[in-house]
Amino acid sequence: MQVTETLNEGLKHEFKISVPASDLDAKADAKLVDLKDKVRLNGFRPGKVPVAHLKKIYGRSVMAETIDQTISDTNRQIFEDRGFRLAGEPKITMPTEKDQVEELLSGKTDLTYTVAIEVVPPIQLADFKSFSVEKPVVDVADADVDEAIKRIAEGSRPYNAKAEGAKAEKGDRVTISFKGTINGEAFEGGTGEGIQVVIGAGQFIPGFEEQLTGIGSGETRTLKVAFPKNYLNEKLAGQPAEFETTATLIEAPGEVTVDDDFAKTLGLESLDKLKELMRERLTAEFAGATRQKVKRALLDRLDESHKFEAPPSLVAEEFNLMWNSIKAEMESSGKTFADENTTEDAAKEEYQKIADRRVRLGLVLSEIGEKNKITVTDDEVSRAVIERARQAPGREKEVWDYYRSNAQALAQLRAPIYEDKVVDFVLELANVTEKKVSKDELFKDEDAEKTAP
Repeated sequence: MQVTETLNEGLKHEFKISVPASDLDAKADAKLVDLKDKVRLNGFRPGKVPVAHLKKIYGRSVMAETIDQTISDTNRQIFEDRGFRLAGEPKITMPTEKDQVEELLSGKTDLTYTVAIEVVPPIQLADFKSFSVEKPVVDVADADVDEAIKRIAEGSRPYNAKAEGAKAEKGDRVTISFKGTINGEAFEGGTGEGIQVVIGAGQFIPGFEEQLTGIGSGETRTLKVAFPKNYLNEKLAGQPAEFETTATLIEAPGEVTVDDDFAKTLGLESLDKLKELMRERLTAEFAGATRQKVKRALLDRLDESHKFEAPPSLVAEEFNLMWNSIKAEMESSGKTFADENTTEDAAKEEYQKIADRRVRLGLVLSEIGEKNKITVTDDEVSRAVIERARQAPGREKEVWDYYRSNAQALAQLRAPIYEDKVVDFVLELANVTEKKVSKDELFKDEDAEKTAP
């Protein structure tokens, strides 16, 4: 066998391999000998079929199998000898001319092919003990608990019918029936009966609620509005419409007293129990936000400490996934790059950098996990599946069956678990210091979604 490296440019390598026909023939004959004890042919006793006869019948298929196995074994040996970690599947080029293929399958010519690969560069991991990471911490204040309960109370606010002849004001709840038309034609989903609208709540398309101000019970108005350009129903998006609307009931918001009785309407024993529950929820919410901040800071530190050329094919694949998603989102919302104060070329350049970062961080996290034998157990994946099932009440079995029969879906669940375990491993070694911050600082948007791996 002869191996010649024909390309060595950065992370790209190409090899030309030649395997003598005699080697292929010997391997194929060994397979035929093994086949002799397994095959059953009329006229021959078990195990007594001559190899020459088997070669006439199965020679081509056995040689094809031998060639595939030889290529696989040879490539693996080449990569292992050179310590290569492949960034993707190798690209194999073989003879395609009919005569060449025929001679190869007949064992009359050497196997000659080329294999092109892209490799993952060696990654020198940083000293994680030198990392300093700041952990923002927020204590749940009584005011935070009171504010959360107030939001719940607002959602439970009672409404009382206003006096006869009273007109609707901002904050009032109006029960309406309506029929919508576009260019005089009714459209699907454009009618409603007994629909409750709180003026100013922003539940309906822009301009609809405001035009109900001053309406009285029994009064009919024609409301003129336009569907937003990013409306979910593409047929309606951006379309002007008219709604013939009749108010059947006008109600004013009543007062909500936050006390033990209110807590009982929520299924709790007392107001103290409600406050205790809300404090637990806020503590968990703040802890989740803190975790995201710490993780983001650590990923930034890993990014700064591991600068290397990412495999171009992986970066291109990551970029295409993001870019296609961005384009689809912009098309559905009717937005342009100018609306985002940028250009398509500038946006592409920015997302190219993000793709590069994501690939590099993914490789670094994988290297850390591999070198430190970090794994995800089947139990951990099962718990993640159960959690997903719980999020779909009434469809638990459907969700469970989906994941258990879909290897790719399970892999998508496994990946973030693995990432979090690697992050936790590095944080154990890093110098993490706590810093008290305000709630607003903790939840301040830093556009984390763009740069997270």
